[in-house]
Amino acid sequence: MKQLRIRNLPMSSLSLDICRLPHAKDIPLPAYASDGAAGLDLCAANDTPIRLESGDRVLVPTGFAIKLPALHEAQIRPRSGLAAKHGVTVANAPGTIDSDYRGEIKIILINLGSDAFIIERGMRIAQMVIAPVIQSQLREVDSLDTTSRGADGFGSTGT
Repeated sequence: MKQLRIRNLPMSSLSLDICRLPHAKDIPLPAYASDGAAGLDLCAANDTPIRLESGDRVLVPTGFAIKLPALHEAQIRPRSGLAAKHGVTVANAPGTIDSDYRGEIKIILINLGSDAFIIERGMRIAQMVIAPVIQSQLREVDSLDTTSRGADGFGSTGT
C-alpha cells in the first residue's frame, strides 16, 4: 500500500485510504493548498470540457474513492474563488459523504453566475473537509421546554 504524505501533518492527523480510479491516472489526488487549510482541494476528472450554462448544474467526477473511518464524514464544500469570481458553487453545500460509501466522489456544481463556465479536466472545483460525526439517539417526547425565543425563526432575532 502506497502511503501518501500531504505536507507536514501533525501526529494527530487522520489517515485515510484513497483509491485513484482508472479514468483519473493523470488527476492530482486531493491535497491541502496550504499548511493551515481545512479542506483538501478536489479536481475534476471529466473526459471532455463541460460547458456549465448560467442556471444549470452538473455532476462532475473526481476520479477517486475513499474509505472514511467510522463516525466520520467528508463534507464537500465550494471553493470561494469559483463562487466569488464566476458564481459556480456546490449545489448541495455542504454535500455529505458517509463513512460506508465506497463509490467515486462526485460533485454537484451549479452556475449561479450570468455567464457560462467551462469545467476543464484537472481544474480544482471543490474542497473536502473531514469531520467527526455524532450519531444521536432520538427520544420522542410530548412537548419541549420553553425558551425566550420559542418557535420564532427566519430572522426573528434580527438581520
